[in-house]
Amino acid sequence: GHYRGTITEDWVLRPLPQGGVVTAMAVRAMQDELDHPEQRLRTLHTSFVGQVGAGPVEVEVEVLRRGRSMSHARAEVRNPGTGRGHLTTAIFGAARRGFHFTDLEPPAERTPPAECRSFRDPVPEGVEPFPPMPFWDRVVEGRAVTGHPPWEDYVPDRAEHVIWYRFDDPPHLEDGELDPLGLPVLVDTMPGAVAEKLGPGQRDWFAPSVDLTLHLLAEWRSPWVLAHNRARHAGAGYASADMALWDCGDDGTGEPRLVAYGTQVFLFSFPPS
Repeated sequence: GHYRGTITEDWVLRPLPQGGVVTAMAVRAMQDELDHPEQRLRTLHTSFVGQVGAGPVEVEVEVLRRGRSMSHARAEVRNPGTGRGHLTTAIFGAARRGFHFTDLEPPAERTPPAECRSFRDPVPEGVEPFPPMPFWDRVVEGRAVTGHPPWEDYVPDRAEHVIWYRFDDPPHLEDGELDPLGLPVLVDTMPGAVAEKLGPGQRDWFAPSVDLTLHLLAEWRSPWVLAHNRARHAGAGYASADMALWDCGDDGTGEPRLVAYGTQVFLFSFPPS
């Protein structure tokens, strides 16, 4: 039940590592402790209780229930010597007899990733470049389908945007499927919908995660994932958002399949002006 690991600086998003990768580390340790490969990850919930910084981490796993077809576990990831970190509860289950449907529509706008602007493209002439972040430069590439870049002047409308995401080093499993533990990383990017709603001219703000819930729904086999992100409410210094992740084939033009759905509450933090 005791594991150790390291989070490199590549995963840092001002000023701490991205919460999704910390969640993925917790679930990986739980999978190892349960040793039930026939039971896939079905759902998880992470509470971001204490900060987890880059560098060495410890993972403590507790098996809550080990069943024949479903198991429950809990894990905490923290830096050595700290009191608390990120607490994740996860449920693993084998395939069962049941029903099949998806009653959620993919975004209407699905311009293929090859035709979309990348986060890594140079900013227009006259726009001050943004401070580089290794996460977006070397780990995950994003390409916007809808929404506005920070330098564009526009009239805000909906708290919604659509982004293509892919890993520079895709986490493949032996059967060719992409590792579902990459999905918490991609889904923990929900504050973007709030930025779209607020529009230009806002003071600098950050959005540390309060929690993250993710439902794993289907196999993920294509490198590009279409992320449909919406913020539902903001008030009292917090915001509530959700995200649906769709697999649309290798080039993004195939029939969309819903692979994961996540929800999150985050808070607003403002650096000293």
